[in-house]
Amino acid sequence: MAEPKTPPPAKLIVSIIFPMNPDEKESNLLESVVCILREKFGEIDFRSEIMPFNYTKYYEKEMGENLHRQFISFSKLVQRDELRDIKLWTNDIENKFKDENGRRRVNIDPGLLGLENLVLASCKNFGQRIYLGKGVFAEVTLIYRKKSFISLPWTFPDYNSLQVKEILMKMRNILYSSVKNCQKRR
Repeated sequence: MAEPKTPPPAKLIVSIIFPMNPDEKESNLLESVVCILREKFGEIDFRSEIMPFNYTKYYEKEMGENLHRQFISFSKLVQRDELRDIKLWTNDIENKFKDENGRRRVNIDPGLLGLENLVLASCKNFGQRIYLGKGVFAEVTLIYRKKSFISLPWTFPDYNSLQVKEILMKMRNILYSSVKNCQKRR
């Protein structure tokens, strides 16, 4: 019989989707959200370029057109059982930025990047998701095998893209280096 063990902590990553005027080089909305995330989770160790979010029109009805996205990750690792509460907290932040009509202006999706996979949190249930409690589900979105991320049948098209996988690989390399440094200190 296997004994229960706590898995190693994981790297907290966040995807932020937000509208941005074509004339803007940076978004004040994005910077406000990043500031709040930094206050909560600490130092950011990776921040992707801002990129157009054009994989789906799912968010346009609520958030408008010309959506962009940025991925960030944090230096401090988190326990994996914190994902549910992190998702609930990011939902609260989304609510604070709603417009006067009650529509979201920002979408904040947290996930946990381990050396072996990427797990995303969601408040929507599907067959491949596991219930974490309080209306939050977890999904293994990508697995890491043979030096690359492998998509699963339910992996969102954006997470299946080379661009996002390259970003996640940079984040994973940071995680791998920090794990190796911790092992050397022991």
